[in-house]
Amino acid sequence: MAHAVAHAIDSGEHLLVQAGTGTGKSLAYLVPAVAHAFEVGKPAVVATATLALQAQIVDRDMPRVADALAPVLGRRPTYALVKGRRNYVCLNKLEGGFPDDEEGLLSVGQVDASVGRLGQEVVRLREWASSTESGDRDELVPGVSERAWRQVSVSAHECLGGKCPLVAECFVERAREAAKDVDVIVTNHSFMAIDSFEGRQMLPEHDVLVVDEAHELVDRVTATITDELTGAMVMTAAKRAGRMSENTAALDEAGELLAQALEPLEEGRMLGVPDSVGLALARVRDTARTVQSDLKPPPGQEADGARQIARAAVDEIHENAERVLEERELDVVWLNRDPRRGPVLRVAPMSVAMLVRDKVFEERTVVLTSATLELGGTFDAVAGTIGLRGNGAPSWQGLDVGSPFDYPKQAIAYVAAHLPAPGRDGTGDDTLDEIEQLVRAAGGRTLGLFSSMRAAQNAAEVMRARFGDDIPVLCQGEDQITTLVRQFARDPRTCLFGTLTLWQGVDVPGSSCQLVLIDRIPFPRPDDPLASARSQAIARMGGNGFMAVSATHAALRLAQGAGRLVRRADDRGVVAFLDSRMMTARYAGFLQRSLPPFYPTTDKAMVLAALARLDAMAPPPVTVEEPALRSLTGARADADGTEHPRPVAAPPPAPASSRSAVTGGHAWTDEQDEELRDAAESGMQLEELVDHFELPEESISARLEQLGLTIATGALFD
Repeated sequence: MAHAVAHAIDSGEHLLVQAGTGTGKSLAYLVPAVAHAFEVGKPAVVATATLALQAQIVDRDMPRVADALAPVLGRRPTYALVKGRRNYVCLNKLEGGFPDDEEGLLSVGQVDASVGRLGQEVVRLREWASSTESGDRDELVPGVSERAWRQVSVSAHECLGGKCPLVAECFVERAREAAKDVDVIVTNHSFMAIDSFEGRQMLPEHDVLVVDEAHELVDRVTATITDELTGAMVMTAAKRAGRMSENTAALDEAGELLAQALEPLEEGRMLGVPDSVGLALARVRDTARTVQSDLKPPPGQEADGARQIARAAVDEIHENAERVLEERELDVVWLNRDPRRGPVLRVAPMSVAMLVRDKVFEERTVVLTSATLELGGTFDAVAGTIGLRGNGAPSWQGLDVGSPFDYPKQAIAYVAAHLPAPGRDGTGDDTLDEIEQLVRAAGGRTLGLFSSMRAAQNAAEVMRARFGDDIPVLCQGEDQITTLVRQFARDPRTCLFGTLTLWQGVDVPGSSCQLVLIDRIPFPRPDDPLASARSQAIARMGGNGFMAVSATHAALRLAQGAGRLVRRADDRGVVAFLDSRMMTARYAGFLQRSLPPFYPTTDKAMVLAALARLDAMAPPPVTVEEPALRSLTGARADADGTEHPRPVAAPPPAPASSRSAVTGGHAWTDEQDEELRDAAESGMQLEELVDHFELPEESISARLEQLGLTIATGALFD
């Protein structure tokens, strides 16, 4: 993979690489990326989908790469973590440079920290902000709610930029300044997309982009350019403008008119904007334009925090109303009802393929990698969604480098074929009983992946009632994901239940995760407006919309979810699918072929026995690295700001199993290594070892070379 990445960078030809867990793919792209950065004097950019992978690269992979390459390159390669503005504390907001949130949480926290959780969170945030070096939210453990975090952060549109009185001390500006001269910049898909699409130049000039977790790119890009509008948003913008405009009452009325127009509508896609909604949107657009003019600061004056907050809110509702009214050819408009916010009007592009082709692939060499890029043995499906197919598509190559794991021996894929197919009424009693039996057999150690937040919360509540204190059950939403995952990894008796984020962002090797539960096939919802619009468009062109959209979506999610189980060569366990359609449906074979090649079974008794044995034999959990203070570049640092070249936590202990050396998919045991040493001393031929171990010659040769052994054949060397 490293050679393929280096060739892509040299040739300018884009590369798609499928690389299974454990292949070391981050090292395979970081080394050539660093080499190129040294050669051309520009940074390479690495974009990931999850915070967990960003932390892994900055805390573990880049320090090792930097240490290894320093003697070769003459200096230690440098790197930085760059995030969106909302991830950092705003010092100007802390100092009162912006108006308080409409709920007045800051004043609550200042008056009496005991009045409730939100007040306590805000007080703790202010104390933390006075000591942090980076201002990065991820450094704060335990985390705080989104409502509390809004009190100390601003969006890019709300920021005063260079006109801010505290710009010289700003965490964001200092972090981005520090990132200008590094060799590798680590960021996320959304930040990279905004930088590419909006031309804000938040990232330094670069000609190499690596997109890790690339299976998520389309969804993250789509989310970045999805807009929404509610009556309450319009009325809030009017409140923000306040006395700075003479037209705020008219804007407030426009918000009420929009709320009234949306209220009677049913959820779902709009094939055209209803007249009542169109009139309300036109009123919002035109009134917002007038208020925009009023909010311009008087001649010779700069915008203060209150005016900037108001302008950002009014700009957003103006742009979103105008976009919906334009009814662009590829835009999909739909309405959904939020339990807290009421009817929400949303608009998103049906496809981002041409946008990604023009804005992401045009100016640089792009390497995309993931454990799940191939579906049905080809990259075509993924390539089509990102603009790499069709007329005018740029040149690219695809490569599957396989996996080092012996999946059939390491894991069982169990389908609970006796359960009824899932219905729309939530998780049935039979399925809850199945979950209880599996989790008890595993002794906890369970990651539960559910198709909806409601299903995860319901299962968590039921299991807590049944298990009591014997097996703790954590549920997504109760704290930051990173905090929950650390708790789960630290205590092998614990279970962690959740939805979409956990399907792809959890890396818990070792005995803490020996059972992965998947409650149902993760198809898009039947009323998902984007999925249905894409399916219909494909069907109109003569294709199979269900297989191209719904089944493909489910296959990617299943592969990612099942991939949470086996993270290294000595991991063992079960992935339990509680959806009998995995065996009975006409598309079952397609879904099964998208999974790692685990040992398949529907034998419940065998699975329960296997889980019980694994629980009884389980080694201690892998040491969990705790969060650390960070420097401006995102590297770990002491309280005094001194950077650590390596993570401060102790490395994980050696695995209890000796199956830690893997060649060609085979995990070697201590006993087999002894046999190889005896064979070398006795003068056995390589062909005899092939017959003895029933393994490929390449696998045996690779292990002999690792052990420094010579066998009587011209093919091997000391």
